Amino acid sequence: MSSETRISTSRARRFVSRLGILVPCICLPLRAERLNIVTTTSDLASIAAAVAGDAAVVTSIATGVQDPHFLQAKPSYIMKARNADLWIRIGMELEIGWEQPIIDGARNPGIRVGTSGHLDASGNVIRLEVPTQRVTREMGDVHPSGNPHYWLDPLNGRIMAQNVCERLCKLMPGQASVFRDNLRAFVGALDTRMFGPVLVEKLGGDRAWALLLNGQLDRQFTEAGSAGSAGGWYGAMRAHRGKGIATYHRSWNYLTSRFGLSIAAELEPKPGIPPSATHLAGVVKEVKNGGVKVILIEPFYSRKSADFVASRTGATAVVAANSVGGSPEASDYLSLIDLIVTRLSEAL
Repeated sequence: MSSETRISTSRARRFVSRLGILVPCICLPLRAERLNIVTTTSDLASIAAAVAGDAAVVTSIATGVQDPHFLQAKPSYIMKARNADLWIRIGMELEIGWEQPIIDGARNPGIRVGTSGHLDASGNVIRLEVPTQRVTREMGDVHPSGNPHYWLDPLNGRIMAQNVCERLCKLMPGQASVFRDNLRAFVGALDTRMFGPVLVEKLGGDRAWALLLNGQLDRQFTEAGSAGSAGGWYGAMRAHRGKGIATYHRSWNYLTSRFGLSIAAELEPKPGIPPSATHLAGVVKEVKNGGVKVILIEPFYSRKSADFVASRTGATAVVAANSVGGSPEASDYLSLIDLIVTRLSEAL
């Protein structure tokens, strides 16, 4: 584990402990109307809607069937931003090519960086692949702040919801108790999906996450003689720990890291660079040598390369949404993770 990952994991542990006692909200003048929230991605929109409830109207710029790296600043996006009370971004340079032109075009000073109407949801999240050397274009689409697909770690989803709640409390202090209740409900549902109802009932969500982060959750099962009580996403993926999969883009690293999988091969030679025939020939060898059974691909990429490798290795190409709305089954954040875990565990 890199020093950057150890630091961010330590911060996340402290952040998890704070969820039992939520941070007091800073009081600003009461807003009577519903907030107009615009998020850069559909995943953020789902989480923001869960926390805001009826106090806000939430829309997103990117849909789940679009690659969020390569959007354009369309007039329709600018109009959304013009009427926004709160703009929420994934951050970590995911939106670097299109966020600022949209905000500039909107001429809405209330959502500029540094204002209370602009929220970077990446605060306190666990970050992976933070470069330790100067980033150049020769490295492909590498982000200086780390891999920005952090929402696919359910713990980061928990942290993102907390970040949204804190900002909503600041903007609408009169609704703070509602936002806190909504946050608790979302976190409770996420924890139950993560560990299963039996484990959450026995340990509580905060305790289960703390044991997992400290590498003690399995030992807790063994000592209690209750290994069969592991459920949810954790239980479904537990039997597959240590297995390798192939991926197209580095969208999946947070999910594989959380559930103990390894990425044995990547169809892109470098992030954001389409695969060549020479590279795919090497991927075929890696997949065969590693006994890889699954090639995981996002719905907005062509299946051609994945199907080519699958046809020569016997692996299965699995298309799974990596954002809310990427397929009909992924209608919100929790069902998105449901879908990915189900398709992965079945294929493995």
